[in-house]
Amino acid sequence: MADAQVVEVELSNFDFTPSTIRLDADKAYALHIVNTASGGHDFTAPEFFAASRVAPEDVASVRDGQVELGGGQTATIHLVPSAGTFSLICTHTGHALLGMKGTIVVS
Repeated sequence: MADAQVVEVELSNFDFTPSTIRLDADKAYALHIVNTASGGHDFTAPEFFAASRVAPEDVASVRDGQVELGGGQTATIHLVPSAGTFSLICTHTGHALLGMKGTIVVS
């Protein structure tokens, strides 16, 4: 996946930017997830990750469909997604209720 298109998603206090991530099916991506907050957040989208071919070297970074990031941490997940519309949330207590949720649209 050396020719993967980089897509950056920022995790801040109770927000994903962008909140709707649009990808093309069967195209290689480097999903660069950046936590700009001082506290921890996660990028949880189990159906999306299950429907994607995640690069073998990045599989360990995706646990039960989520990528956990401490304050200021980043992660890059190389993958090829399949078509579908998938929910994205932060599962930390109360974060989704405060607006930390989004959608991944793969067409």
